Amino acid sequence: MSLTTEHAERYRAISARDTRFDGQFVTAVRSTGIYCRPSCPARTPKPENVTFYPTSAAAHEAGYRACKRCLPEAAPGSPAWNLRGDVAARAMRLIAAGTVEHEGVPGLAQRLGYSPRHLTRLLNAELGAGPLALARAHRAHTARMLLVGTDLPVAEVAFSAGFSSIRQCNDTIREVFAMTPGELRARRRGAIGAESGVIDLLLPHRAPMDAGGVFAWMADRALPGMEVATATSFARNLRMPGGPAHLEVRQTPEGQLRLRARVTRLGDLAPLVSTARRLFDLDADPQAVDEALSAHPQLAPRVAALAGIRVPGAADPHEMLIRAMVGQQITVAAARTALTALVEHLGERTADGGMLFPTMAAIAEHGTDVLRGPAARIRAITGAAAALADGSLTLTVGDDAAEQRERLLAMPGIGPWTADYVRMRVIGDPDVFLPGDVAMRAGAAACGLPGEAKPLAEWATRVAPWRSYLTAHLWRAAPVRAPRQTKTTLKESS
Repeated sequence: MSLTTEHAERYRAISARDTRFDGQFVTAVRSTGIYCRPSCPARTPKPENVTFYPTSAAAHEAGYRACKRCLPEAAPGSPAWNLRGDVAARAMRLIAAGTVEHEGVPGLAQRLGYSPRHLTRLLNAELGAGPLALARAHRAHTARMLLVGTDLPVAEVAFSAGFSSIRQCNDTIREVFAMTPGELRARRRGAIGAESGVIDLLLPHRAPMDAGGVFAWMADRALPGMEVATATSFARNLRMPGGPAHLEVRQTPEGQLRLRARVTRLGDLAPLVSTARRLFDLDADPQAVDEALSAHPQLAPRVAALAGIRVPGAADPHEMLIRAMVGQQITVAAARTALTALVEHLGERTADGGMLFPTMAAIAEHGTDVLRGPAARIRAITGAAAALADGSLTLTVGDDAAEQRERLLAMPGIGPWTADYVRMRVIGDPDVFLPGDVAMRAGAAACGLPGEAKPLAEWATRVAPWRSYLTAHLWRAAPVRAPRQTKTTLKESS
């Protein structure tokens, strides 16, 4: 049997039981009919008996069942869906965000600009499974996570995971895991204890993880009443399709990350988990990032000191654009003050007294009464909010990066820094660089890199496709806060 280079590389990974590759592909074994994560402790099968699939859904469609020993559905997600910008990657991001559950395959296809039939053909050719199969695999993963991580009744697990019926959930779990929901739940370790209405789940991720850096980032930008951040936790309220939701991500003394969540509608739980994962960049491949950056002597000390740095994501794409626009040309503290006023005056209060970020319609209609600064800037912010509210401007986690950037740059008051910053935070693009950012240039100079925009941008091409992580390191390396900005300079502040 002639093996491809990719097959040989992946076989070496499973032979070494390399945990870095967990979630990036699954290993299907023809002699047993099961598929595993790369680090499965079982005996390594013969290479001729192995087929590698990019997703568990593809393995399901090929007739394989999940390994009961390594539970491949419990692995972190693949970083490929952010690293790649093709239709398959965009579809996977939207499926994780719950688009199929809320809008069906026609809605997913419309967002991607294809007919449902053509999208199904594309995904089958690229990933070995169509959108329905991919969404079903995502629901199975969510159901498994809830069965082993909570005491929710099976009926509530079914609807929380996005299934339309309890029977559909039971049948899928039996098909995927070769176990009943009860048998799957019986495999969990330790007792689950949580207050009524709160769901507490483990958030798997690849090590190393600079969680403290993300918590510090959130703390600097937390909006009182809506967000609370400490050295080891971050909590906030946000809108979901079924109503207000609350999430809290906290780090345990053992270094794990756990999510505590409350939702108005159980079907919003799976998208909320995906939101938390994007916020903390939990599907990143930190070893690949650190290896690429530390190959350069100027960066090696930074990487050694901050192993596993993450690029924080966005809880809501629309909110992220407004926060970025408000933060243009002012400091982080000034942006926080302005956004706090916006939340206090235009935000909505939840049943437990917390605040939600204002709707785009509210900002469009009343933003001029709250926002302060140049009139042109206020018009740009309210204009962007109006465009988001009426749908003339779209902004989602599944956008094509180039098209999203073009749409944003066509809006009055949105320049390259804002468009690229939003792309970094909303899509999770790992290769964004902001050479005009004053704080980042100060950090570059402190690291011995060029301090001017053009030569710094040219140097940064050496670390592609990880320039977003270079940006994060340079922000952290800035020795002091940059001075008040002029119209020709920008400071990251959202």
